[in-house]
This record gives sequence, C-alpha cells and structure tokens, in this order.
Amino acid sequence: MSTANEASYVTRAPSDVTEKETHDAEEQESTMDNEMKKELLDDKKERKREDKKEGTERSELSSQEGTVDSQIYTATSLPVHETRTKTYPLILDRAYGINQTLPVFSLQDEDRLVILYACAHVAVMCDHTSNSQHLLQGHCSPITCLCASEDRRWLVTADRGQENLVIIWDSYTGIPVRTMFDCHPEGGVSALALSKDSKYLATVAGTAQRVCIWDWTDESVSPKCRVDISPKYGFQNQILFHPSDSTQLISNSESQVLFYIWEMGCLEYSAPDISNKIFNVALGSLSQSIFHYDGVRALTATSKGYIVIWDKESESVSRDPLVWKATKVIPLQNAGITVLTLIDSFLVTGDVNGHIKFYDENLKLISLYSQYSLDPIRSISFSKEIPSTNGPGYKEDCTLNAKPFVIRNFVLSTTQATIVHVNAQKNVLQTLLKEHAEPLEAVACHPKQPLVTMGSHSGTIKVWDYERKEAVCSRVFQSHKKIQCITYDPQGFYLAVGFASGALQILDAYTLESEEDQCLQYSQDAITHLTFSQDSLYLAAADTGKAVTLLRRYKEGSQEIWMYQGRHHSHYEPIQDLLFGVDLDSNQSRLLSLGMDRKLVEYDLLNSGENELMILSSDRIEQSAVPTCMLWYPPTPEHFLLTASSMYKMKLFNATSKMCRKTVLGPSYGSPVKKMAILPASKDGDPNSRYMAYITRDKIGIQILPLDGNPHKSFAAICHSTGVYALACSYDGRYAFTAGGPDCTVFSWELSLSSLEALAALGGKEMLPYYSLLEEGREGQLFKEMEEYFYYCQLQNQDFNTMETRLVSTRIPLSDMPFLMRALNFYPTEQELEDMENEVKFSCYAETRNYVTDIDLEDFIKLYVNHRPASGTSRQELCNAFQVLGRRDGRGRYTIARDELLELLQAKGEHMTEDELAECFTTLLGFSSESCKDSESPLDSVLPTEISMETFATDILGFSTATLELPREDT
Repeated sequence: MSTANEASYVTRAPSDVTEKETHDAEEQESTMDNEMKKELLDDKKERKREDKKEGTERSELSSQEGTVDSQIYTATSLPVHETRTKTYPLILDRAYGINQTLPVFSLQDEDRLVILYACAHVAVMCDHTSNSQHLLQGHCSPITCLCASEDRRWLVTADRGQENLVIIWDSYTGIPVRTMFDCHPEGGVSALALSKDSKYLATVAGTAQRVCIWDWTDESVSPKCRVDISPKYGFQNQILFHPSDSTQLISNSESQVLFYIWEMGCLEYSAPDISNKIFNVALGSLSQSIFHYDGVRALTATSKGYIVIWDKESESVSRDPLVWKATKVIPLQNAGITVLTLIDSFLVTGDVNGHIKFYDENLKLISLYSQYSLDPIRSISFSKEIPSTNGPGYKEDCTLNAKPFVIRNFVLSTTQATIVHVNAQKNVLQTLLKEHAEPLEAVACHPKQPLVTMGSHSGTIKVWDYERKEAVCSRVFQSHKKIQCITYDPQGFYLAVGFASGALQILDAYTLESEEDQCLQYSQDAITHLTFSQDSLYLAAADTGKAVTLLRRYKEGSQEIWMYQGRHHSHYEPIQDLLFGVDLDSNQSRLLSLGMDRKLVEYDLLNSGENELMILSSDRIEQSAVPTCMLWYPPTPEHFLLTASSMYKMKLFNATSKMCRKTVLGPSYGSPVKKMAILPASKDGDPNSRYMAYITRDKIGIQILPLDGNPHKSFAAICHSTGVYALACSYDGRYAFTAGGPDCTVFSWELSLSSLEALAALGGKEMLPYYSLLEEGREGQLFKEMEEYFYYCQLQNQDFNTMETRLVSTRIPLSDMPFLMRALNFYPTEQELEDMENEVKFSCYAETRNYVTDIDLEDFIKLYVNHRPASGTSRQELCNAFQVLGRRDGRGRYTIARDELLELLQAKGEHMTEDELAECFTTLLGFSSESCKDSESPLDSVLPTEISMETFATDILGFSTATLELPREDT
C-alpha cells in the first residue's frame, strides 16, 4: 500500500506543458516532449546514485527505450483488485460508508464501473464490476474536499488536520505523486479545483479564507499566487477554473459570487453585487457557480430554483474581472437547485426533489430524469467516455421533434449517502451504494458466520457478508431512532438492539425480524451496553441512567419470549462496561458491571427473584484512575478479569477474590484503551500465543498476550480521527471492525498476527524492551541508581558492620521493595504497594503453591516500569490538586494552609498518623527528628504557614522546576 510519504521519490506528472497544449487535454496526456524525458532520466539517474550509496534497490533504466520504468508512466488503466502484502499487523481491508457531504466522481464506466468517493480519512476507488476497493491512504484527518482532473488521471484530496495535507494521486496506480504539507496552516483546505490541463491546482483555506494557485507539477513549496478574501463575502465553499482559460476562476459562498483573474503573478478578485434589490426577487442561498462553455458568461444556481446569469460588460476589457455583472435572473424550476454543471453542449441541474434536468444553451429543457425516487442530489459526475451518436436505445428528448437524447453515462450522489449510476443509452438506473447517512456507533460480528452488522442513528441496521463483500439484509426501525449498541448471542440466533430512547429489541439474527410485541422498554435512558450470557439464557443492558436491567428467556409453547427479571441502579457514575461470565465451580452465569465510580459490581443471579436484581458484591478497584473497560482473560492456571484504566494501565484481578494480581503498562498511543476484545485462536501467528484487539480514542490496535508491559508487543494505527465508538472481531480472528460515529463509517481491518510477532521480535528479547522504557536505557543514570540501591539493600540486610564473609545474592527481600521504589522518585500509595507485593508474592502460587518472598533486579525493573505513572508526575496533577484543595491568593496562586494540609493528610484517603507525618516531612526537608523533638508541634518549625504548589513541589518533594514544568504565577 502506498502512502503519502512515498511521494518524495515517485516521478512527477508532466510539468512542461506549454500554453498552447493547455487547450488540448488529450494531446497533453499522450505526448511527453524530449526535454521532459531528459529531465526525468537525469532525476532517475541521480536518485539511483544516491540509493546505491545506501544499499537500496531502485528500478532499472530501460536499455532499449531509454525511458524510466516508472509505474506512473507505464500504467495505462485503472488498477484492478488491490493486492496487498502483509507488511503491517493491521491492514485496512474495506471501507463501509461514505462522506455524503462530498461529491462522487465517475472514473470509468465503459468496461468497468469505477467511482471515487471519500470515506472518513480515506479516499475510495470502488470498482463495482469486480466488487473491489482500492483505498487511497495518506491522510490522518477526515478528507474535507476532493476533485478529479477532466481526464480522470489525477485525483486530489485535502484535509483540515494538523498537517493540512493536500495529496495528488495517480488514479491508474493509486500512488501519491505529490504531497503538499501545510498548504493552509490557517485552517486547512475547504475547496479545491484542477485546471483543464491538470497543471494548476486552486485551493481555498478553511478558516481565514485565502485562495492560492499552485503548480503542483514542480517542486516549489509556495503557491504561484494567492489572495485573501474579505470575511464579508462569506465562506467560499466551491471554486472552479475557466474551461478554456486557466487564468480565470469563479467561486461562491451562500451569499456572494467572486470572479478571479491571474495575471503577471498576481491574483485579484471582484465581488459583483447580487443583492435581492437588484432583481426585486428573493434568490435564496447560492449553491454552485460555473462558467458557460461560450467562455463569456457564467451561471449561478440558487436554493429557490433560480439561475443567475453573469455577463461581461465590454469585450475590450474582457480579462478584467471587474466587468462581470449579474444581468438576468431566470426562474428555472420550482425546486431548489443543489448541483449545476456542464457536459458537452448541455447544462445539467440536480435539485432537492432528486430530479436531474438537462437544458440547452438557451436554458430550454431537453430532458429530465424524474421517475426515480431519489433524495436531494449532492453531486453529478459524467463518464469520460463520449457515447456514440449512432447507438440505439437512447431515450427521446422533451422537444416536439423528440430527437434521440444522446448523453454520457453519469453517476450521482444524494444527501442520504446513496450513489446511483445512470446508463443513458439503456435508460437504466443502478444503485451502487446505499450507506448510513447519520452517525454510526454500533457494530457486531456474528459468532459463527462471516457476517458483520452495523446500526446507525437513522434507525437502520445493515448486515454485510465481509468475505463476499456484499450486503445480506437490512431493516429500518420507524418508531425508534438512534441505535446505540447491538450484540449477538453466543450461539448466533439472536441480535439485540439498544436504542437511545431506552427501547430494546431482540431480532432473529438472520432475518432481522421480531415479534411485534417484542419491543421491550424498561428505561427512559439510552441503552449503552448489551451482553448475553454464555448459554443465551440471560440478556443484560446498561443505560445512561447508571442502571443495569436483566432479562431472561422463557419458552411458552413453541415460542420463546424474553421476560423482565429485574433492574438495579448500581452505580453513581456512568457504566463503562457490562460483562457476563461463568463460575468455574458451579458453571452458573455471572454478571458484572464496571463504572466510572471505580466500582466493580457483581450481581446475584441465583437469588434474584422476579422484578428484583440483587447485588452480590461491590469492590472499588481503582484509587485515582478511572476504569474504562474489562473482559475475561484467556484461560490460565487461574481465572482472571482484565481491566484497563485512564492512566494507561491494565490490571488482572482474581475472578473469585477480586484481588489485583498484576499491573502492566498498557498501550500508550495518545489516549487510554476504551474497549478490548480477545481474538479467537488463529492459524496466523504463534500457535502458542493469544492476541487481543483494542481501541483508543482514535486508533485500533492489537496486542500479544500474555500481558507483560513489553511495548513492542503492541501495534496501533489511526482508524477514525474523529473518534472510534465500537469494536467487533470476526469469529475466526482474521478481521476487526471499527465504527466511527459521526463519520458514518465502519472500517474492516485484516489482522496479520505474524507481522505483529515479527515486530515484537525486532524489539529485542528478555530485558531489552524494559531497559528501553528507562530514561537513557541501560546505560543511563536511572539504571545505575537502581543497581546501586539494589546492592545497598543487600548490604543493609546483611548488616553493614559485620566482619563475616558476605553472601552474594541477586535478590532482596520483598519487604525492601517499597523503600527502593521511593528512592527512585516513585511514591506509590499503600494500596499500590499492597498490589505490588501481591503480584510478586502470588506470581508462582498456582504452579508451586508457594509464596515468593524476594525479588531480583530484573523483576524489580519490570515492576517499576509497569507500576510507575505512565507520564510521570505531571504539572497538571499537582495543579489540579491545589485547585481542588486550596484557594487562590493575592498573586493568583493556589495555596493550602499548613494546618489544613496536615488535617487532610491525617483524615482523608490513606490517612497518616501525626508521628508518620512528622517523620516524612522532617526527612524530606532534611531536618533530624531530634531537632524538632522539643517542639510542641514539630511541623510548625519546618513547614511554612501557607504552602503553594511551587513550594510543595520543589522545597518539600525536591522536584526540579525544569522537570516538573511548574506553571507561571498567572496560571
């Protein structure tokens, strides 16, 4: 798969296009002058010499023709089905969805029906004939605009992300030939257009409106010209080159049309008056503007069905943009016009009623397509193939003569995420794509079949066969909207659907049908989680009301019905996850919920009666971190529950005692893990290993199990830059699916577990990955301090003053571990220390039935890097603490009174005694306990009356200002 970064060594598009050649696109496409060939050959030779020094291989020069063996210049057609090498652990396989706000382009429809559209941050070249997709990946942010050259050879995509990328693609190979970074740092790109000869690219900045013209075929990083647009003219959302003169452009906002002229390296624009007072008519908002094919007129369509005609006042100054004037307004149709374009000798409109109309140069209706029940038209794109005028089967036009209406085939898109192809000769309409038009937050995979189900806020459920790449069935719920979550039962017979209204429906997994009276509603709050028990006997639902509802399946005659079992408001913060399990001793179902209140609640299913859901236990599993999700860990000698938290940690809890048995550093890719799923055993990868898929805020990742904190055992990739909402894995562990919410997209990811194993192997064996987590690695100061403190503990345990022969050991008592942690500037709480001790103490208990009472240096390093804060002690943590506990003084700083601080430390949280406080503070401040012994309040003499955050951090804790990044006084 080519990426945008590869553009640096891909041959550029033809750049030596003369002004005469700009009027003949076909000749420009097929001809390359000798000077261009020589330039390409010299460039290639230079790159070959550089690559030879680096020991890399490049394509060889053709000895017979003397030309470059470039994929760009040897490609002659659009790519067939994309062949991928499994280089990465996660490979984007298919995109389900479409950005309905952007246009769709017809790339080819003579022998293969190929279209281009945007889907989140990916552009999709969809070959409908072979039912395949070629995915153009290079953006990390959603694509905001795209366009195609007239010959459909060059494609352009742009975004408004951090890099503000504009990428030019070769449609024949799918290779990015040019990547332009930060074209508009002031807000990204909101509109773009290519000139007729494809040499020049016009872009419009998103926030601070600025129009730039680029010669993308050269290596310049600056535009040829640019001009800033006054904010009073509105947000320019569309721009277009003149069809025969690349020095003229037109753009419009909802209220103003702008005309541009580019001469002598200077770009100027004019804004002719188009107020309603001129024609004494309410025009509505402006939708699209185009140049007429005669070159001396322009047209603008409006939301009221009008066409505004622009003319030039004087031919003598025809190149002056100031001469454009609105001369006439024609009420072309009753419906609002959403699309206005030209093709051959016809003017084409699309409107809010879903009608397509063709007009001649005098705006006389020639033909229309109104018999199809379409949504408002978003875009119309005509095939580049010119039809034969002698071909039979064309429909008759609307004139009295009823001549054959010869028009190219075209593709149209609607505002409801539908793409339709119209065969003009056969007068046949074919729906190519009909996707979700509203946010899509729910996705689930069938447990035994290659089926994936998606649910959106429009109340639509759609089932796809992801191996055959075809839709199986769908259903639209009319009475309830906003599907929040869906899930299959373990046997694959039922599909449960949760709605934002609190309603719950249980469908047949294959037909999506349900009994009329099976719409269950026991809450007015949105359903957020659904889960079935392993025997499919129970169904549990969690909602935004912080409550859990339990249903049970009963059999009445030949029918199976779901009855309300009970409901419990078990959390005082939102529920993060809901999970069924199986008790290993009794083989009975277990139900657990996890909340933002840090509580893990287990429900007593056995003793819960009718209309009553009882709680068996409620355990606080975190102190500071907020748990985000949980799942059952794969079988080991012990049964574990795995949780992830907001502090990038993962914890294993004993399934019975709820004791924390292990804490490891989780994936840290910018945001915490928000959902996890254990992959089924797969033939790919290590047969002795198990794997886990997970999602963060905007990424999908996979992890090798068992969890041990090795960062090289995890891999992640951006999946939905606006946020990922749901994760589902296929029954065979080959695919993972992510739902992007507002981007109305589901991505299918092929998992290459062997690539993940290779990636982990490259990270090093044994202790190498953990050394890399230490500052400066094994050769750094931190590691040396660890060794010294470790040996110091050994000496201390053997008595410093002894004259006997010392016993050399590689281990220290477990009781010394807390002191060693604190010596390394990691100050765990008492609960965290207990978790660490239990982790080491019970590490071999399942196998040996013996406790571990000591620890060696390597295990200590693993314990240290896994338990310490993932981002260290941050300024924000201390700042937040002082803002909550303290008060602002006259200088704007937050301070805490000494007496109040001492009271908080003795009465709140893991409270300390007065003697412990005195010992800690005197040690930190370098005072001896003897010097304060005579004082009635020993801490009064060592602590200031008012303690600021800076004083607490630097003077008491001893943190350096540079390391801690303390805030300024005005923070």
